[in-house]
Order: sequence, then C-alpha cells, then structure tokens
Amino acid sequence: MRIGIVLVVLAMLLLGNAAFIVLETEQVIKTQFGKPVGDPIDSPGLHFKLPFIQKVHKFDKRFLEWDGDAKELTTKDKRFIFVDTYARWRISDPLLYFQRLRDERRAQSRLKDILEGETRNAIAKHRLVELVRTSNRTPAQDESLPEATSVFEQITTGRDEVRLEILKNARSRTGDLGIEILDVQLKRINYVEAVRRKVYDRMIAERRRIAERYRSEGEGEAASIRGEIEKELKKIESGAYREAQEIQGRADAEATEIYASAYNASADSRQFYEFVKTMETLSSTTDESTSMLLSTAGEFYRFLNNSNP
Repeated sequence: MRIGIVLVVLAMLLLGNAAFIVLETEQVIKTQFGKPVGDPIDSPGLHFKLPFIQKVHKFDKRFLEWDGDAKELTTKDKRFIFVDTYARWRISDPLLYFQRLRDERRAQSRLKDILEGETRNAIAKHRLVELVRTSNRTPAQDESLPEATSVFEQITTGRDEVRLEILKNARSRTGDLGIEILDVQLKRINYVEAVRRKVYDRMIAERRRIAERYRSEGEGEAASIRGEIEKELKKIESGAYREAQEIQGRADAEATEIYASAYNASADSRQFYEFVKTMETLSSTTDESTSMLLSTAGEFYRFLNNSNP
C-alpha cells in the first residue's frame, strides 16, 4: 500500500513537471541543459517535455512596445531639436531571439541602441522643414491678417519618408535578432529651450508689428472721421451764420423802414418815437449803480426834466 502511494505521488510529480500549457498569446522554446531542443511551439494547448531535464521558456507572441526618451539632435541645417520616438515590434523567430537576446529586457536595450542610432542618422541627413512637414500643401491664410501671406518652402522629402527611412534601416539590423520592427513613429519634435524662446519672441514681435499697423490705421481713420466732422460742423456753422446775417439784414431793413415811417409821421408821433428810443438807450447803457453827468442841452436831461411834476 505504501509503495503504491509513493508510486502514485511520483507519477503525479513526473506528469506535472512534464506537462505544460501554451496560451494563445505565447510561444515556447524548450531547452535541455541550457541548449534549445526541438522546434518552437506556437500552437496553444497542452504540451509535454522531459521532466526535470528540459525547461520551458515562454515569449509573448503579441505586438510589443518600445518607447524611447526625447533626445537632443542636430539637423542638417544645424538646428538643435528634441526628438521623441516610439516603435512597435514582435518576436518573429523565438529560437533566434532566445539564442541572441534571451529575454525582453535585453531586447529593449538592443532596440534602443538601434532605433536611437538610426533616428540620429536620419535627422542629421535632413533639414528641419523636412522633418515637420509631410507635403507641399498650400498654407491656409488668416483672413483677419491679409498681410501675413505664408509661402511654404518646397520639399522633396517629408516626415513620412524620414520615418520610413528609419524603419527600413532599423529592420535591416534586427533580422539576425529574431525580432521584427513593425512601425516607427516620431512622437514629438520640438526646439530646445533656448531656440524655442527665440522663436516665441520672434512670433510676439511679429504680432506686435501687426497690432501697431492696425493701431496706426485706426488712428488715421479716426483723424479722417474727426476731419469730416469738423468740416461738416464748419459747414453748418457757416450756413447758420449766413442765415442769421440774412435775418439781421431783413430786421435792419424793417427797422429802417419803421424809423423812416416814424420820422415821416406827425410831430407827436416823432416826439413819442424819440422818447421811446431815448429810454431804450438809457436802459441799455445804465444800471442802478451808474452815475451820470448830464448837460442841460442833452436829450436825456430834457426828457428827465420834463418827467418831473
């Protein structure tokens, strides 16, 4: 009984160590004393190996990610920029991958050397305008700034071509590593801090120049409007003055006619008219604080003297 139990336990241990499960997302290499044996296993399901002698090494079969750090690089036209890249890759030959790299940590390190080196080489062979543009499109114009006409420099190589160049050269260096680079993208391209400040200052200066032009045009338009207003005001004042003079002329003519009629009237009417005009003159030339020296031969004295009881 005891021997039977021991045999069952041993059989279970042997079976447990000999059987292994491969998932749909995995591919497996079996090694014996550190050396690969048999073909890679990439079909999911239950598989077996020699217990305690062979080992199983599992690798991911899915697309994997490589995300690089932003690096300061120099373009062909001597512009200093930060370039941030990322890539997608997969293990295409697990046996070769195991022999050359062993694990994903070493694969990531090797990819970093390859991709960053090819990115540096590609950036150094192209101008900045070729790295930020993809085509020779016509720039959209800002209708509010009619003077800000933009014309893009013509390019023969664009950002996509540079990216494909990096991908092609990197692939040629990873074929013997058992991995395949599926895609490379330039995630971000930016000026270094010192250059970026100069670019911002130039943009600010340009906007200020446009603002000053608009301000100058506005002041000119305001002066023109004020000139038109002054001209119209002078015209109105001139018309009013002319009309006032015409009214005054008609009034003087009518007054003259009245004076003539008064002088041509009877003696009593002339005396009354002289009296009224004298009183009007006296009222307009004196007030309560006025002191007067009157001659006995004057009209004022005569009328005043005659007015006493």
